[in-house]
Amino acid sequence: MNRGFTSHLSELGEFAELSDALKKGGMYELSGVLDVAKGQIIDALSKQSDGGRKLVVFASEKTAEEFADEYRHIEQETVFFPAKDVLFYQSDVKGNTLTRQRLMALRALSTEDDVTVVTTIDALMNRLPEPEELSDAIITLKSGEEYDFTALQRKIVDLGYENVSQVDAPGQFAVRGGILDVFPLTDDVPVRIEFFGDEVDSIRIFDAVSQKSDETIDEVRIDPAMEMVLTKSKLDAGLKRLKADFDKRYKELRTDMKTEESFRLKTSYEDLRDRLLSGDYSQADGYLTYFESDTKSLLDYFPKDTLLFLDEPARLVERGEVLEKEFVDSMARRVENGSALSGQLQMLASSKEVLARCMNLTGVMLPQISGNNGGLKPVDRFYLHQISINSYQNSLDTLKKELSAYQKQKYRVYLLTASRTRGSRLADDLREDGLSVFFSEDENAEVLPGQTLITLGFIRRGFEYPDIKVVYISESDIFGAVKKKKKKKKRYGGGDAITSFSELTPGDYVVHEDHGLGIYEGVKKIEHDHVTRDYIEISYAGGSTLYILATQLDTLSKYGSIGDKKPKLNSLGDGQWKKTKAKVKSAVGEVAKDLVELYALRQQNQGYVYGPDTEWQREFEESFPYDETDSQLAAIEDVKNDMESPKIMDRLICGDVGFGKTEIAMRAAFKAVQENKQVVYLVPTTILAQQHYNNFRERMKNYPVSIGMLSRFHTAAQNRETIKGLKNGTVDIVIGTHRVLSKDVGFKDLGLLIIDEEQRFGVTHKEKIKEMKKNVDVMSLSATPIPRTLHMSMTGIRDMSLLEDAPMDRTPIQTFVFEENDEMVREAIERELDRGGQVYYVINRVNQIADVAAKIEEMVPEANVAYAHGQMSKNRLEEIMTDFVNHDIDVLVATTIIEIGLDISNVNTII
Repeated sequence: MNRGFTSHLSELGEFAELSDALKKGGMYELSGVLDVAKGQIIDALSKQSDGGRKLVVFASEKTAEEFADEYRHIEQETVFFPAKDVLFYQSDVKGNTLTRQRLMALRALSTEDDVTVVTTIDALMNRLPEPEELSDAIITLKSGEEYDFTALQRKIVDLGYENVSQVDAPGQFAVRGGILDVFPLTDDVPVRIEFFGDEVDSIRIFDAVSQKSDETIDEVRIDPAMEMVLTKSKLDAGLKRLKADFDKRYKELRTDMKTEESFRLKTSYEDLRDRLLSGDYSQADGYLTYFESDTKSLLDYFPKDTLLFLDEPARLVERGEVLEKEFVDSMARRVENGSALSGQLQMLASSKEVLARCMNLTGVMLPQISGNNGGLKPVDRFYLHQISINSYQNSLDTLKKELSAYQKQKYRVYLLTASRTRGSRLADDLREDGLSVFFSEDENAEVLPGQTLITLGFIRRGFEYPDIKVVYISESDIFGAVKKKKKKKKRYGGGDAITSFSELTPGDYVVHEDHGLGIYEGVKKIEHDHVTRDYIEISYAGGSTLYILATQLDTLSKYGSIGDKKPKLNSLGDGQWKKTKAKVKSAVGEVAKDLVELYALRQQNQGYVYGPDTEWQREFEESFPYDETDSQLAAIEDVKNDMESPKIMDRLICGDVGFGKTEIAMRAAFKAVQENKQVVYLVPTTILAQQHYNNFRERMKNYPVSIGMLSRFHTAAQNRETIKGLKNGTVDIVIGTHRVLSKDVGFKDLGLLIIDEEQRFGVTHKEKIKEMKKNVDVMSLSATPIPRTLHMSMTGIRDMSLLEDAPMDRTPIQTFVFEENDEMVREAIERELDRGGQVYYVINRVNQIADVAAKIEEMVPEANVAYAHGQMSKNRLEEIMTDFVNHDIDVLVATTIIEIGLDISNVNTII
């Protein structure tokens, strides 16, 4: 929703009174506000208070993230501050994604005057160091200025950066001679700083994949990579407190003859101590209270004039109490069994203490029902009368009737859309029916009583203010889908491929014909038998190094890769490289035979040439409810170019699970169907067929597209009807397993074959697929293509599009590594079940899988547990996976068979 849509709120008496009251200070109640309207109300109240920083607190992390995502359409400077999961911060290894998110929010808070921070009660209860500690620790380096190079390296370690040989991820730094590479945790790109002595000679941005320098900049800011700065004095003091606490608890356990618990405590303490003394601070966050004598809350990072909003205060109180009890009970058990120290019980602040501080600030509580505040007492209470509107179920006739009624009652109507084209066209259509409608991109355009303004903006659902006769209608109210337009931001990584060996710089990957993949470290002069020569230095796995004469350059070749992942280095002398070469050599004959027989034939034939996108195609694509990534848009363009050319399409779409391969397939299928071509979507499993069938039907329900399915989930009669429809042309798209390849299945006019994970089909099925491929467009989808497929794509015989970008606002994955610990497993499962999710428990030992499932049932009796593995009968396996997809199973103990590509969005935890 745009800023221009809040001016009329001053016409509401209660809103105006609340605005005036806030200028006096204190916490007030505003009830009656619908969830979809809270962003508008918060923005309007903030503008009445002359802007400034805002803090919005929710009970649920999911709700908070959704609100932050929506509120960015109103206020671009909106950040989400997630809670730190203190129960899991003692892990041996954990990712820094969550820390990065939190520190980026704190950075925005310190640099932006009008920033809005959205968070949860959990995050407010997390303890933090003093704000000055983080701001004072920031390192700013400027070109041409001098810095003590040695002291600088030490300070970067103090900030929590990991010293590595090659920087390729946030939170890392590397030193090579007078060159300092660092990837600031709160930035999207790494920088290379070249020193001449202690003077900064240059600062350049470089690519994390190719390691090549690019743009020159004047200065760089390096923020801390952890939430506290461990200077030597602070480290020493913290270690002293840790030792005192350890000695006391260790003595108690020994006195009580708890040998196992005392051994566990001693081992974990010594490991922590040794890590800290060696400069590894990865576990320090779990012991913050030992190193910080005076901890603070996120509230202390805001100025006094901050406006605070508490969503559903009763839920905040309830969630705070539950979290506190959960934390205290868990930590008490850990202290008892030697897994934690008593000082760690102070890692979480009291919920009552935090909420009491909130009530002393200026702000608004937003309960749906007046007085439902969980015991929190507002200074005064106000109420807004809002009403939800009904969905128009994709019916323009219903919309026209409603708008006509609004026009007669002199309502001012705001209809928000994400598309200029759709908005302008809709205004034209509605005007033809005599309605007073106009389209404008001006957010401050005047809307008179009885008029409807169609403009660019976003709200999740529509609502109205009956007291002042104002109504908002969202695009999803009309079309049943929400499309949120955002500026796309390219993540770090994704550099250009090396085009010639002369471009190599130290750190690049190279392949030696006899020893395999290694890292080029540069050219080194070595004296042998009183003769000095230039040698190329290549490092391999395990710390091995190979030196070859510069004259043997022809034994090296550049390394070409697909995607941005770091490749696995070979080891010198282990024979693995020779085995790899032998496998490749044996496969060459098979590849050549396939290419000669199939691709020569395809090159001789011409394919069907599709026309440009139709109006329906554009509408169908605009109804996609998510933001496409840059690489997804590029892949869609590649596919359309293929289909609109006489060349028969044979394209591989390669991308990770959830990166949008299916949407690309849907758009291609829809394009084909519009020109009366039939489409086959071939999948490896029955469950996957059912999922795609449901998704296709949902996406295309508003268009005259007939979709059928051939699989064991349909009866024989249903399958016969689908086959009949394929032959006479009444079925446009068929989704199915290898049943589609049967002899009795024929087509009236097959135009497009889509193959999902082709490598999962057997030899016999692949032969049938080859026959189908001869004269139709083919699109293959895969997250893990086999080497042969990759080779054909990389050599240009098959075309390939890479989906390299994760979807916008995809929740970062938090990874924690522990020694096997039943307590942690139980807590992780219970936590996931509490939020209505499901869990994968992966174990690759089939003979133990039933015992593990039984153990989990005993640990978490409220969970419905099942197990699955590849040695089960196909029918039984599909039955279990179907139950899991339908949420009839809470925890699935399984082997890596789970990687079959099912889209189960409710599974948020994997153990």
